[in-house]
Amino acid sequence: MKLNEIKDNEGSSKDRIRVGRGIGSGKGKTGGRGVKGQKARSGVAINGFEGGQMPIYRRLPKRGFNNIFSSDFVIVSLGRIQAAIDAKKLDASATIDAASLKAAGVIRREKDGVRILADGELKAKVSIEAAGASKAAVEKIEKAGGSIKLPEAAATVE
Repeated sequence: MKLNEIKDNEGSSKDRIRVGRGIGSGKGKTGGRGVKGQKARSGVAINGFEGGQMPIYRRLPKRGFNNIFSSDFVIVSLGRIQAAIDAKKLDASATIDAASLKAAGVIRREKDGVRILADGELKAKVSIEAAGASKAAVEKIEKAGGSIKLPEAAATVE
């Protein structure tokens, strides 16, 4: 195969339809826009407009609020950590923290820290440093002979 022989697979892309190019094309005259009216004209932006009726986003009450101070943790299960150890991406003898999880490809970004949940089984004896963990996760880690270090403020909250 040479560079000049590379082409798309058959049927992978459709040809562009040129609208408004005569009645014989089948997309002439109105150009697929139907007949007259606001939507047949150019420059129409009517998302959420309900023809003068009070729109639904104004009919419904506002509820709740967005807490700008809340922490957004990355959630990692024990099963996912074990899978990374089995795949030799994580070193079980070293301390597992957010940076090592990111380097291993277990998490994409650190956000406000990592919270460990108890899904899956943990067989390896590991030392984990995290921003939070569930009670069940702490029990499973200690049962496997490992240890978990949490900040004092982040007690294990279910």
